[in-house]
Amino acid sequence: MLNIKVKTENLKLWYGKKLALDGVSLGIYENKITALIGPSGCGKSTYLRCLNRMNDLIDGIRIEGKVIINGRDIYAPEVDEVSVRKKVGMVFQQPNPFPKSIYDNVAYAPLMHDMVKKGKACDLLVEKALKDAGLWDEVKDILNKSGTNLSGGQQQRLCIARAIAVEPEVILMDEPTSALDPISTQVIENLMTRLKEKYTIIIVTHNMQQASRISDTAAFFHLGKLIEHNKTEKIFLEPEEEMTEQYITGKFG
Repeated sequence: MLNIKVKTENLKLWYGKKLALDGVSLGIYENKITALIGPSGCGKSTYLRCLNRMNDLIDGIRIEGKVIINGRDIYAPEVDEVSVRKKVGMVFQQPNPFPKSIYDNVAYAPLMHDMVKKGKACDLLVEKALKDAGLWDEVKDILNKSGTNLSGGQQQRLCIARAIAVEPEVILMDEPTSALDPISTQVIENLMTRLKEKYTIIIVTHNMQQASRISDTAAFFHLGKLIEHNKTEKIFLEPEEEMTEQYITGKFG
């Protein structure tokens, strides 16, 4: 039995007068990887940022509809966006480690949220997050070195460790491998496949091969609308919508 972890109901978003999301209703399964696909400017990243209220940070935004996580609308008046972002982590296109040590990159948010105190408990939390992100063996002897000194692929895994250190339930990834070389990309993809055992993962990707390799379900967006959502194999081999088939086969986009 598949559980729906994240659900949007008739989600609409405007940038000023421009309608960027047009009534998107979508259910995302727990402990699965869902790929959001579609041409540039179709609303994928805008939709992704709605799921942890990152769009709140942009002036001139108006949002209607519901984003329900664990049965609760995260846009309800009583819900604090900081608590939302603790439960819904984000990994961006460009690796963006803080200009701090590797250790402090991972420890910063757990300390800020009073999840741990400095000392042994914090040390163990940092070690666990780095192990879960597949980075511990590479950095365990240089934890006091700056995270910005790592390679691009290592920096992105550090950002993943930073995201999972606060024990989120959902991880959002906005083109997490587009700035990486093929070897680093494969490492991140393997990592995502392992992480879905603990987390629900939603990824925006322009890479159709990547979407077909790692995702369990795929959602195709076009001009702010959700055109089709189904098992990835079905989307790629037997899409129900002609527009989906045209995009998958490279006829537009």
